[in-house]
Amino acid sequence: MQIIPLLLKEMDEEAAITRKMLQRVPNDKFDWKPHEKSMTMQALTVHIAELPSWVQMALTSSELDFAKMDYTPTPVSSAAELLEIFEKAYSQGKDALSTAKEEDLLPEWTLRNSEQVYKIFTKYEVIRHSFAQTIHHRAQLGVYLRLLNIPIPGSYGPSADEMTF
Repeated sequence: MQIIPLLLKEMDEEAAITRKMLQRVPNDKFDWKPHEKSMTMQALTVHIAELPSWVQMALTSSELDFAKMDYTPTPVSSAAELLEIFEKAYSQGKDALSTAKEEDLLPEWTLRNSEQVYKIFTKYEVIRHSFAQTIHHRAQLGVYLRLLNIPIPGSYGPSADEMTF
């Protein structure tokens, strides 16, 4: 069984759902958050938009060390800008996966903060983890949109907003 074609199919399917969600983000709510411990709409949606780039990162590196990175989230002011970030990250991730070989999925990859190791994955597991993170954070975005009375698009079938009774 070849794993890469299955991952590419899943990546395409999840990208279609992610696009629908990001398109719904209201341009005037980027500073909004539902709770003091929650991320702002901007932080959450930029994270979702950037997650497909983890596929390329997994395939081209051996670790992510938070202590060594200088990360600044991309500032956005519109859903259109979010979609641009997403499409770039998705293209990079898909291109890297499309050119990978099955054996490229097997080496270990480490998530750490200096000496503190959070998790050691295979590169395949990092890719699957990035897909799971996208789904998880998309669900959070669905709650944000619901609380703002914005209709939620269906993910794996119609949403309650799309159902006709």
